[in-house]
Amino acid sequence: MRIAYFDTFSGISGDMTIGALLDLGVPLGAIQTAVEAVGLRDVTLASERVDRCGIAATKFHVRDGYDHGHHLHPHRPYAEVRDLVAGSRLEPAVRDQALSVFARLAEAEGAAHGVPPESVEFHEVGAVDAIVDVVGAAAGLHHLGVERAWVGPLPLGQGMIRAAHGPLPVPGPAVVSLLAGRAVRFEDGGAELVTPTGAALVAALTEVGPVPALRIEAVGHGAGTRELSDRPNLLRLVLGTPVVETGRDDVIVLEATIDDMSPELYEHVIERLLAAGAKDVFLTPVVMKKSRPGVTLSVLAAPADRNRLAGLVFAETSTIGLRWTPWTRLVLQRESRRVETGYGTVSVKLATAPDGTVNVAPELDDCRRVAAARGVPLKVVHQAAVAAVVRGR
Repeated sequence: MRIAYFDTFSGISGDMTIGALLDLGVPLGAIQTAVEAVGLRDVTLASERVDRCGIAATKFHVRDGYDHGHHLHPHRPYAEVRDLVAGSRLEPAVRDQALSVFARLAEAEGAAHGVPPESVEFHEVGAVDAIVDVVGAAAGLHHLGVERAWVGPLPLGQGMIRAAHGPLPVPGPAVVSLLAGRAVRFEDGGAELVTPTGAALVAALTEVGPVPALRIEAVGHGAGTRELSDRPNLLRLVLGTPVVETGRDDVIVLEATIDDMSPELYEHVIERLLAAGAKDVFLTPVVMKKSRPGVTLSVLAAPADRNRLAGLVFAETSTIGLRWTPWTRLVLQRESRRVETGYGTVSVKLATAPDGTVNVAPELDDCRRVAAARGVPLKVVHQAAVAAVVRGR
């Protein structure tokens, strides 16, 4: 599993996020493809290498010229933005993340102005560049294979900004609403450091809680536009894989027994639950009342994720009831690595027992992808990945 850590010592904005993703190796073309999938074909994207206090970084730019038939103007209703993204050709995971970000924005803007989310008209955040930033951030994280993300304490700055409704205090009302439950620092910085788009990305895409121990793979820096006097105007994005220490782990198990749902839907349900942070999901065939065949859906999760994942089970399955029980388990020290084989790069998981025995498990999807690309049997790539780990030890 890949983890992203947003180190927000200078805050966060949409363009800084894209810049950091590009700095980590996401091709600009991948962002362009995502933007075109939404229908914004006449938007020009560019990037450049810049220096911020001696640190090399990437600055992301968006240039658009005219209405491309989607009524692109500074004021855009939330419903229009939602329909634009929902009807796009984005990959489902990218589309869902982008929709989640804009839904959070609509809720926060609605709360700030005293109107329902459906009645919100985006101003600054409704411009083309914000749509590009949100869609591009989701696409970039997906391209890097990021499954979970955390964020550092956010400096909120101070002062006043001029917005569509007039002068607003820093941080703005929507930013404060979006960052509820997050670690923040008021009066840290002399300007706006967290934009509404940046706050929405944090709210929708990152988790609350301690950052797990991780092995750093790469670091990217995305540059902001302004030069700040007290810090480099950068977002540092750290990419890594978790290292789980041997010991006790408290989890909960959510279960639903279902006999009235099409079997074709279970693959989608499992994918959604795993993408939402479930530790494991599995199905067990059972015989229910009146001898009807059924399935028990079991979801292994962190206790803090119980209500969120339960809501997802209710939304995606036909069950009308859900039970849960607390479990305690012993887990081995685990870590993920990427190894080079003679056929391509493959991710592997390593689990170390107390006696030092190491279990090596290559990621099957990676092996399948490499095998298909090179035209070799799957088992050959699998064996090569194991051998690469052994050589590296």
